[in-house]
Amino acid sequence: MRNLILFLVFATISKGAFALEINVKVIDSAGAPVVNAVVLGPASPGVSPPTQFAWPNMMEQKDIAFSPYILVVPVGSEVRFPNRDRVRHHVYSFSKGNRFELKLYGQDETRHLAFKTPGIVAVGCNIHDEMIGYIRVVDTPYAAITDAEGVARLTGMKDTNGKVTVWHPDLAGGKDIVVPYDSSQAETVAKLDGKTAEHAHH
Repeated sequence: MRNLILFLVFATISKGAFALEINVKVIDSAGAPVVNAVVLGPASPGVSPPTQFAWPNMMEQKDIAFSPYILVVPVGSEVRFPNRDRVRHHVYSFSKGNRFELKLYGQDETRHLAFKTPGIVAVGCNIHDEMIGYIRVVDTPYAAITDAEGVARLTGMKDTNGKVTVWHPDLAGGKDIVVPYDSSQAETVAKLDGKTAEHAHH
């Protein structure tokens, strides 16, 4: 009985300590790699989202555009909105749960805002209608953005099999696509309807 208890304790510790890297390749309808797609792993019980992922919690206004075009942040985190342009910007969003307004501010000024509700935040400028960006607020510790090859790497995952969520605002109607993964496979492929070449942003 004692040996059985020790085995169960060891198995529990080993499972908790075991971390996986899941590679997800995102392509469009033409088979071209999709850059800047968001890939999310499922939340794990007892594992809280970080205060920041591997990139800054920041969306700049630069060259009359938001940079990055797509930003992923943990729920509850604060995002900086620095203005790098010589003109003033009036940044806002009407997205449910994360409505905000940052009234006119000029070059080298910065505003800060905390996002407390998971979801998609469409960001615009009240002065420059062509400016649009997206913030994805997530409640999972597993998030990645695809690179130039369309590949995202989710690190620290616990389950060998499961599902990931893939999203890009310009493809698949801007809806979440859920794709099963198997850690025994070198790569999971997710296909989004639409073509990246048809959109100015990637």
